[in-house]
Amino acid sequence: MTAYFASLLFVVLAEMGDKTQLLAMAFASKYRWQTVMWGVFAATLVNHLLAVIAGHYLTNIVPIHYIQIAAAASFILFGLWTLRGDTLNDEDKRFNFSPFWTVAVAFFFAEMGDKTQLATVALATKYSSIIQVWLGTTSGMLVADAIGIIVGIVLGKNIPEKAVKWFAATIFILFGILGLYGATPRDFWTPTVIAGSALVLLLLIYGVIRMGKKEKT
Repeated sequence: MTAYFASLLFVVLAEMGDKTQLLAMAFASKYRWQTVMWGVFAATLVNHLLAVIAGHYLTNIVPIHYIQIAAAASFILFGLWTLRGDTLNDEDKRFNFSPFWTVAVAFFFAEMGDKTQLATVALATKYSSIIQVWLGTTSGMLVADAIGIIVGIVLGKNIPEKAVKWFAATIFILFGILGLYGATPRDFWTPTVIAGSALVLLLLIYGVIRMGKKEKT
């Protein structure tokens, strides 16, 4: 069950403040929350099934050593992406079907290329169980979007956006660093490499924070 719980945790963290969580909150203000959750569930089942299949078969093409490095690096990128923040660009108005299909179709396309889908691909390359990763990432989406709906809509309370972003981003970056350390030779990590890597990471964090602020102004 390690793959299931790890997948659930990572997707919950990735989804905090993400575009699709904002989409759930937007739809919950127009439709019944049950309809929104069923639409999210259906869209995520299909979308993440495609992602775990892609991630699983990638290991048959690319040597596992390189995949481990790429997966670890991707977690650092997810952390930076989380710090930058996300916005909702009228995805809640793009489709006009019945409430269920409106939610399901909008979520499916909003999730394409999103960091939660990319995290699902990365998790599928790390763990050998397609079913556990698929169910774990789907459960994670439901948990995160339910939190967004309950806190943001039903209770009408403000989400501490900065605190949630920094917590999620820190977890992603930490796991990425540990993954890179475990996938590379020990003699690679000289003091110079460690210092240089830390400096680059700090500059990237600074850059994405400034980028996120500029996009909101």
